[in-house]
Amino acid sequence: MSPNVSEFKTLVQRFYVLQSERIEAYKLFEEGHEAYLRTGPHYDFDHYRQLVHEITQGFSGISKEVLEIKERLHQEFDRPDLSEHIDKLQCKEKQKLELTAKLQLAKQSAQDHPEDERCQEKILEIRQDIIKTKEALSEVLQDFKYDCEE
Repeated sequence: MSPNVSEFKTLVQRFYVLQSERIEAYKLFEEGHEAYLRTGPHYDFDHYRQLVHEITQGFSGISKEVLEIKERLHQEFDRPDLSEHIDKLQCKEKQKLELTAKLQLAKQSAQDHPEDERCQEKILEIRQDIIKTKEALSEVLQDFKYDCEE
């Protein structure tokens, strides 16, 4: 087996590890937000802001490394198809993060204004968008996996 093949496999495996780290970061983000909501109505914003800062740094580090992998797949391994999948993935991940932040704001708004039915509608709407984004992410990952195996 040429070092290129094993390097390629190592790179792809690292990419998958980063994706699972991203999923873990989302779980922490979600749990942290739930904990934050439990501090209402006098929210512990400082604690939550610190969490957001740490999560943001985590996502940023993951993204940076994913982009390095994308670049290497394109340049060193001549796999523009795979780097294109990573581009799409990064775009969808950005959407998912933005939607997650919107959902958190909507949940807080719903908690602060329980009489306002629009808040619940907004939450459902955003959740639907997150589901669609996750489905799109899954498709991109499937395409990536399929093309890696060729």
